[in-house]
Amino acid sequence: MIHRQYNVTGHMIDASFSEKEVTDIFIPLLEKLVKLKLDKRDRVIVYLAAPPGAGKTTLSLFLEDLYKEQDHLFSFQSVAMDGFHHYNAYLESHTVTRKGHEERLKDFKGIPESFDLNTLKEKIEALRQEESIEWPTYDRTRHDVSEETVEVDADIVLIEGNYLLLDKEGWRELKEYADYTIFIDTTLDRLEKRLIDRKQLGGTSLEKAVDHYNKTDKVNAELVLAQSMDADLKLYLTSEGFSRSAE
Repeated sequence: MIHRQYNVTGHMIDASFSEKEVTDIFIPLLEKLVKLKLDKRDRVIVYLAAPPGAGKTTLSLFLEDLYKEQDHLFSFQSVAMDGFHHYNAYLESHTVTRKGHEERLKDFKGIPESFDLNTLKEKIEALRQEESIEWPTYDRTRHDVSEETVEVDADIVLIEGNYLLLDKEGWRELKEYADYTIFIDTTLDRLEKRLIDRKQLGGTSLEKAVDHYNKTDKVNAELVLAQSMDADLKLYLTSEGFSRSAE
């Protein structure tokens, strides 16, 4: 096994990947992206979409590490769409309709409506036009969008997020900007404990973490699993790691 530790939005997360995953899935994927770059010449934009809790963030960081360990001509960078959450001040002052009732958007943070979709589109479009852009980030220790940004200037940019392949009005247009797409499929049962544990990392009690899972994370995961568009590469998260489905 290959073990790594990553700082994921303010929390240190342990990640482990098998040699089989690396040799059978990840290295061939990276070689595919290099070929796309050679053919396209311009920047290659890749989406990694998955339900919450499926390990997309740690996978994206590992792919960046793995790429940099290889002898490739081009630069590679992974970024997240978490920084496109609306600020908490916005979420507290806006509402969303849930089951026929107007509810405070802050109470359902993480749903598609809690993201600034227009700004996300603008930034991805800028990636296609400009050599370097500033990309927003999210701080899970503060539970809000960070004032810090990261410079994105790589030849191959991998963007990870829940809704990048969402087949809903407004969101489905995002796929047009991608040169290659990846989706992680799994079962809801496999995500439940991961999501509750993740919520507790931020200091939330077990009771509140379970409530948040039932009210938000579970709903979001069901949405992503049921209403995401087909990807160029589909991975499946099992109890033993990732397996490759169809391409």
